Amino acid sequence: MDFSNRLEKKERLTSRREIDQLFHDGHSFYEGQFKVYWATADIDQPTSIQLLISIPRKNLQRAVDRNRMKRLVREAYRKNKHGLQGFLEQANKKLKIALVFLGKRTLKHAIAEPIIILILQRLIRENEKTAG
Repeated sequence: MDFSNRLEKKERLTSRREIDQLFHDGHSFYEGQFKVYWATADIDQPTSIQLLISIPRKNLQRAVDRNRMKRLVREAYRKNKHGLQGFLEQANKKLKIALVFLGKRTLKHAIAEPIIILILQRLIRENEKTAG
């Protein structure tokens, strides 16, 4: 188990086909100002989690604000991903996750990080149900 504290390129969900499939066929839930889409992935996926962060222009018009929110969400995820990664390694599962920010204003780090932690905990609970 390699739990580096980085968010590497292979951990990012970039394939247009896989993104469309995630939004179309995946499960979803709301947590705070985020809508979370998730789906189990193929075993040949390079890492246990692949992540997509989306901040729609409709919600935050200024690119500066969108980029700041992406940075905050990425940082909160990067610092707290180890619990979910450990669970997935033990369960021999792989996930694709999309975090879509629905808020109309940028969040402060002190507000965004607890929401991301709740999202990661809920993903563990949801996958424990499916594991049996």
